[in-house]
Amino acid sequence: MLNKGGYGMPKIILENITKKFGNFTAVENLNLEINDCEFITLLGPSGCGKTTTLRMIAGLETPTSGRITIGDRVVFDSEKEINITPDKRDVGFLFQNYALWPHMTVYKNISFGLENMKWKKADIDRRVSEMLKLLKIEEFAERYPSEISGGQQQRVAIARTLAPSPKVLFMDEPLSNLDAKLRSEMRTELKRLHQETKATFVYVTHDQLEAMTLSTRICLMKDGIVQQFAPPLTVYNRPANLFVADFVGNPSMNFIDCNISTKDGHYQVSFLGENALFIPNNNLTLDDGEYVLGVRPEDVQIRENGTINVISYAALPTGLETTVKLKKGEEILSSIQFGSVDYETDQELKVDITGNRLCLFNKKEGNLIGTGRIG
Repeated sequence: MLNKGGYGMPKIILENITKKFGNFTAVENLNLEINDCEFITLLGPSGCGKTTTLRMIAGLETPTSGRITIGDRVVFDSEKEINITPDKRDVGFLFQNYALWPHMTVYKNISFGLENMKWKKADIDRRVSEMLKLLKIEEFAERYPSEISGGQQQRVAIARTLAPSPKVLFMDEPLSNLDAKLRSEMRTELKRLHQETKATFVYVTHDQLEAMTLSTRICLMKDGIVQQFAPPLTVYNRPANLFVADFVGNPSMNFIDCNISTKDGHYQVSFLGENALFIPNNNLTLDDGEYVLGVRPEDVQIRENGTINVISYAALPTGLETTVKLKKGEEILSSIQFGSVDYETDQELKVDITGNRLCLFNKKEGNLIGTGRIG
């Protein structure tokens, strides 16, 4: 029987971690605290520093400065010249390349590391059986990697990585070699696996859908700097800045230039040639001036009696939902309409801006000021 508490580990703490490659700063003054049993996703575009961060925690890359603690053990400290090697950090790795031994059966691939660690044969057999059952690959135990599919090979790689009970599992884009259907299936399996093992997962991806569906918290990075570190729905509903708002969500959030003026204690907002009231969710003190209104596509609702006149620029139905590009003057807005609906090109429509999670951003710095609704 799998010991579900066997993988748990204390916190991982990164303090003032910087990594430079010559004159290039890959990660700048990173402070991060990862709790026991979390599923943390390091998310961001290529070159943002997410893989470098993963490799520094794992010990595969040496930070230029800072301190890394795993549990009650300092594994790296630039000032005290501490740098524990990866094999002494009690961690597991899973990368794009599964690196299975082609001449070994699935069973032997999983047991090989345990044999090198001098486990007793009975313990190895018990552990491999647990892993085969956990990953649902019992029927492939005697097959070779070339005789199973890519998704099954990925399961074998996960089983092999989990077999020695590492304190934490590091994954660098492990699903990127799979087709779309398999990726979806493996996301489901990884979520289930995280719950069953109670392990701490640290996962690198540039795919915001993977980050949203898998994580307990997302660490979104840009140019080596953390932009936001929060649960997925917080990142989606209260993005810290315009970069986060644009990166997370498909289609992306609509950014609408607007002007706010105070009138009789209320905030009057002008946008898309319309005038309305902006009603903040919390007490906000807004200066008169220019802002950016962030509206998620699902909050741009097409209605017969809507208040804003638009024209259908293009409709992209999938069956489950339809993405509609709408034109208002020179602006193109994205709208999501749920259900099997379609619209003709250049069709005259009316929309409302709905919901209470509209985001108001500072136009100059791009930071989130607060959320609210149009009244």
